Amino acid sequence: MTKLVIQVPCFNEEDTLPRTLEDLPGRVDGCDQVEVLIVDDGSTDRTVEVARNAGVQHILQLPRNRGLAGAFASGLNRALELGADVIVNTDGDHQYQGRYIPNLVQPILDGRADVVVGDRRIGQRKGYPRFKRWLQQTGSRVVGWTSGLDVPDATSGFRAFSREAALRVVIHTGYTYTAETLIQAGKTGLAVAFVPIEINEQLRESRLIKSVPGFVVKSAAAILRIFLMYEALRVFVIMGSLMIGGGLLLAGRYVYFFAVGEGQGHVQSLILATILILMGFLSFMLGMLADLIAKNRRLNEETLYR
Repeated sequence: MTKLVIQVPCFNEEDTLPRTLEDLPGRVDGCDQVEVLIVDDGSTDRTVEVARNAGVQHILQLPRNRGLAGAFASGLNRALELGADVIVNTDGDHQYQGRYIPNLVQPILDGRADVVVGDRRIGQRKGYPRFKRWLQQTGSRVVGWTSGLDVPDATSGFRAFSREAALRVVIHTGYTYTAETLIQAGKTGLAVAFVPIEINEQLRESRLIKSVPGFVVKSAAAILRIFLMYEALRVFVIMGSLMIGGGLLLAGRYVYFFAVGEGQGHVQSLILATILILMGFLSFMLGMLADLIAKNRRLNEETLYR
């Protein structure tokens, strides 16, 4: 018996939720049960009432608004409690077309993937603003580099998780889960696949991207944070090596001028070289400490998983 749970995080989606629910498939090949879980993220409108009137099997009401990442994580936990073998996440704003859910689920049922993401193919989409297209493609490349995966669409929230993958996902950031879960998947060895999808016409403005600069800063901070959790030693060693290298160059410069009898006028180079070399060794020490903390966190995650 394979159970599929489709979770829909919602915050004040009374206008768009009916169309989203109507679009969800009642059955999916390879799945014996298909159930819908609404995650109400502290809505102040009739979202919950709309869901009940539509006959939704499961409704999780959060006492206050936790943001997209918090609602997503809460939904995963509840879906696992419901006994889900496969979990599909979609948005309540009817951006994603429900007819592609079988496409997301199939690679997991076939054992080819642990996480499947719907690729909106924004680079090929006509009418999409050029700057936003460039921004999305650049962000996907950054997430791909940090995760070690080939990522065509890092910000798509239309994705499926196997039970094993959902058990291993730990959300740390409070802003958005999209990049973080991909980096975690890449670093923990989960198989990730991307399937092409089409999206519906936008019904409302994005609540996540209130301003492009703010979105870029928050997303970059989230990516850097999760990357440091897994690659802190590499980052600090690179930083330390650059500082020590710069310090040695300045020290060599001072030695040269000292040898030709002009060292008195270049003491500043020696002072700066000393500072850079000391900061480089301090960076090495911070890297080792961060690496030990990261290993301890991974042990805790493994213990939680087991």
